Amino acid sequence: MTNLRRSGITNQRESEWETGWSMGKKNNSKWIAGCKERGEWAELCFMARAAGLGMGVLKPYGESGRYDVAVESGGAIWRVQVKSTIFCRRGNEYSLNVMGPGRKPYEKGTVDFFAVWVVPLGEWYIIPYAAMGKRQTLHFTAGSKRAKWTRYREAWDLLRVVEIQACVDVEYGEGVVEVGLVSG
Repeated sequence: MTNLRRSGITNQRESEWETGWSMGKKNNSKWIAGCKERGEWAELCFMARAAGLGMGVLKPYGESGRYDVAVESGGAIWRVQVKSTIFCRRGNEYSLNVMGPGRKPYEKGTVDFFAVWVVPLGEWYIIPYAAMGKRQTLHFTAGSKRAKWTRYREAWDLLRVVEIQACVDVEYGEGVVEVGLVSG
């Protein structure tokens, strides 16, 4: 018997928490109210998703780290800052501020990726630090194919390391050459 069955939760519908999360579908439930609590919940959801995709997940000890989660894939370890938003600015556009401690920009070399969860849409955006530029506010438009961040929607492969093995022609060299290409 699983923990869910012991607790009386027997199916998907019953397991939807009062937070409004329902496998990425909008519903009329209330979201987790506090920003800190919602951030902690988003980190847990990110870690569960990354682990479910076969990546190693590491959580730094304490609250003083410059990133929330580390993800290991193929030997590489990526530092990920997890952000979430429920703020609908206008129509179907969601926005959030991406700022570090003291409401200052994240310094280069402290974070490799931002994982942004647009909670009401159930969409994750895996955005490389370099793609952010000097932006501190991000906007996401539901259903838009031309939005700036569309290419990073559900881009979990950016957190993976791809390894290519190639054979060398004996006239030009010997053995097998391994070339590791790092995503990002």
